Amino acid sequence: MKNVITIFLFLIIGFTTTAQEKENKPLRIIAIGAHPDDCDFKFGGTAALFSEMGHKVKFLTLTNGDAGHQNMGGGVLGNRRRKEANKAGKILGVEYEVLDNHDGELLPNLEVRNQVIRKIREWNADIVLGLRPNDYHPDHRNAGIIVQDAAYLVIVPNVVPDTPALKKNPVFFYMNDNFKKPYPFSRDVAIVIDKVMKKKIQALAAHESQMFEWGPWTNGVKTETIPENSEERLEWLNNKYNGRREFNQTELNAIKTWYPSLDISGVKNAEFFELCEYGYQPKKEELAQLFPMLNRKITN
Repeated sequence: MKNVITIFLFLIIGFTTTAQEKENKPLRIIAIGAHPDDCDFKFGGTAALFSEMGHKVKFLTLTNGDAGHQNMGGGVLGNRRRKEANKAGKILGVEYEVLDNHDGELLPNLEVRNQVIRKIREWNADIVLGLRPNDYHPDHRNAGIIVQDAAYLVIVPNVVPDTPALKKNPVFFYMNDNFKKPYPFSRDVAIVIDKVMKKKIQALAAHESQMFEWGPWTNGVKTETIPENSEERLEWLNNKYNGRREFNQTELNAIKTWYPSLDISGVKNAEFFELCEYGYQPKKEELAQLFPMLNRKITN
């Protein structure tokens, strides 16, 4: 009888320990953009929050950005942007990988799809974030299609058999955009990022070729008006992106849903995510578990 009780207690303790380990196991998140800086803009704050909590985050960009500049291009620019991405990754506490596909030439073909399937599997992702396939830039649109096409295939063993298939399908989300056709972005999850906005600005500033050269040039800003001192550049970028606009009603509703006890009048910055119809479909209460910085349960 004593032996039976001992075995029973052992099983109970073992089950409890396993459950605790599963609950405390770091989430693994991969965000996939078309160019270096895409994920920083749309997910940088939330990524920093994940990282600060001990979760594992990776940014994957499907092109090397070697066309995104008014005065340089090719390998020189691609190498520069890879270094900028690595610097931004260190600031946010994420791993940053830049694939060597050409900027402006990204197509949703089999080769790139297989690259993405491998990367999602290698990261053993719990969460995958991508772009929606409706956007002004063809690379953005095609990056969105590629991630969608990979969403089911990551669990199919006979597809890309050189990399073991995932045993569970990740949850797929879209990162925020403001395009209205064929339908507006659905703000299913809202994350307030004021706490880490300084990090996000610093990470964006690490993409010097984009923030202070290419981006202003494409918007008709005279580059000679851009500060040259690093501290002044940070201040310039902070003034541009830190709480630079009022939230619309849809955004306010999303923030209220996820932060019901927060005085949202003081919120300056938030990132929003739309649940993709592909991949694992979490219940509402599971969404809070996927974004543990919310630290609360959601009820219907």
